[in-house]
Amino acid sequence: MSTTSHKPVMTREALSAFLDSEFPQIHHGGRTYHVEEVGPLYARLRMDYHERHLRPGGTLSGPSMMGLADLALYAAILAQIGPVALAVTTSLNFNFLRKPEPRALLAESRLLKLGKRLAVGEVAMFSEGSTDMVCHATGTYSIPVAG
Repeated sequence: MSTTSHKPVMTREALSAFLDSEFPQIHHGGRTYHVEEVGPLYARLRMDYHERHLRPGGTLSGPSMMGLADLALYAAILAQIGPVALAVTTSLNFNFLRKPEPRALLAESRLLKLGKRLAVGEVAMFSEGSTDMVCHATGTYSIPVAG
């Protein structure tokens, strides 16, 4: 899929402000999620390390990685279509590849298909400072009809 015809309609700053305004609960207990970059059919997010994301054994928990992947795909979609709060997840699939380190986690999301009603994407996650993928996720989102 060519990305040259898919220029984002939201900047990183506008997307961050929208998430802060519409979903302030993601920062409950302190800000840990950051939109680092948006581009054509792409968004990169960071989840800062915090003890609340750990599971026994000293690794980041699956639910923490799932939340980051969901948010990263949502951010990639909104960057392309604008501030549509009611775009919703319809499916997510995860492959946990290796134990993430107890440090910040980076999520690089790419949209594979962006239609009028559905978006399909993938997320690659890495522990900060590593090139080894720790998790790969795919997801589908329903986009509401413009009204």
